[in-house]
Amino acid sequence: MTIEVTHELLVVERRTPEARRRRWEHKYRLVLLVADSFAAVAAAFVIHAAYGRWTVALVLPPTWIAAMLAHRTYDRSALGLGTEEYRRVLRGAVALPALAVAAYWLFTHDSGLLHDMVMAAIPAVAIALPVRYALRRRLHRRWARGRGGSATLLVGPARGVADLVAVLRRGGAQELHAAGVCLSDPENAAEIRKLGLPVLGGVGNMNDVIQALGIGTVVALPAPEFDAAVLRRMSWTAAVQGVDFLLAPVLTDVSAARLEIRPTNGVPLVRVQAPNLSRASRLPKEVLDRSLAALLLALLALPLLLIALIVRLDSSGPALFRQQRAGRYGDYFTMLKFRTMRTDSEDLRAELEHLNQNSDGLLFKVKQDPRITRVGSFLRRTSLDELPQLINVIGGHMSLVGPRPPLPEEVEEYTPEVKRRLLVKPGLTGLWQVSGRSDLPWDEAVRLDLGYVDNWSMGLDLEILLRTGSAVVRGTGAY
Repeated sequence: MTIEVTHELLVVERRTPEARRRRWEHKYRLVLLVADSFAAVAAAFVIHAAYGRWTVALVLPPTWIAAMLAHRTYDRSALGLGTEEYRRVLRGAVALPALAVAAYWLFTHDSGLLHDMVMAAIPAVAIALPVRYALRRRLHRRWARGRGGSATLLVGPARGVADLVAVLRRGGAQELHAAGVCLSDPENAAEIRKLGLPVLGGVGNMNDVIQALGIGTVVALPAPEFDAAVLRRMSWTAAVQGVDFLLAPVLTDVSAARLEIRPTNGVPLVRVQAPNLSRASRLPKEVLDRSLAALLLALLALPLLLIALIVRLDSSGPALFRQQRAGRYGDYFTMLKFRTMRTDSEDLRAELEHLNQNSDGLLFKVKQDPRITRVGSFLRRTSLDELPQLINVIGGHMSLVGPRPPLPEEVEEYTPEVKRRLLVKPGLTGLWQVSGRSDLPWDEAVRLDLGYVDNWSMGLDLEILLRTGSAVVRGTGAY
């Protein structure tokens, strides 16, 4: 492959993406700094209004910014990442009272200032997190328009490239925009062209492609041909061109929080932490699940009664549909939903088997299912039929967030790998809910559920809950 460009074009294309990225990063960090300063000042005014002391207004803003800097909330590695960024902000907020206590014992001995600084952490983080969330959404919209992102060259085998592209596209707006591919197995180029990506040659063409297309990031994927010497030369090529060089791990679907570099005799080994599924680590989730479910059930009591009445008036049969499902460790429980089908729906299932949209797996889903009632169609589209499961959450059989609750006959067909879905409670919502629901193929649904089990955290639960609202409004895959 020959790429013809003039010397002037080479200089412009090579420098402009990096310059643009640096300008974008500088501006975004300044915006975050202003936003955090605003959060600290606002929190200081809240404390002043409550306790009538002004000292905290002078001390809190610089201390808050120092805590954010210490916990690397402005690092490029966290910009726009959501969960990791929020986790660092929360760590900084937790550190603020500790700094206040240290300052009290070492310097000020002012109990009023100590009290104000400890109390200020709550309104500061309550303001900072929503502001950062809004800025992150704005940043993602910018990336979706092709601005501020990094033109990315993918280098590796066709299969690995296809898998990575699927992940990048599924996750919505990303900083990395795949601009082209250099294949280690060019004979499989047709597989990549089907994805709408240009195949720009092999590994040997990497340097020319970087120069010609203004590449900002190179991502190397695992390949049998890529030994240490090849990867080292690729990293040197990227360094000479002034672009980022990233290595995609062999083990996918592992959150960044579970990975750490452990140098051993000069060799940087990657440690993969085991999933944390102990009872102690999940106690806060249990408390949050049941308390929030009880609150929602109390607030929604009248709407739920109204829906139950409408279901009864729309078609004959009970308002609630009860079905045995498998919970954590495979224990059976009775799951509740508003009835959305005719009472003889199970008898008609065999007749509709040929219409199953999920014939590639264990799920049974049919678009425009004739068994669904008029009201049931609306309830499914809006996910209102799932609300009675709040009772299951209060009873401890389900969680607000978790894998889809499977049928007992589905569990009997599980492979040992898929049975890992049963290590946590099933959820009223989950990654399957916010990623396409019934439109997802079976393998993808399993991958998402296993990824949730392995990478569970309170931050991930919070992110899924925030995304659930928009998923319900879109109604994608709800049938």
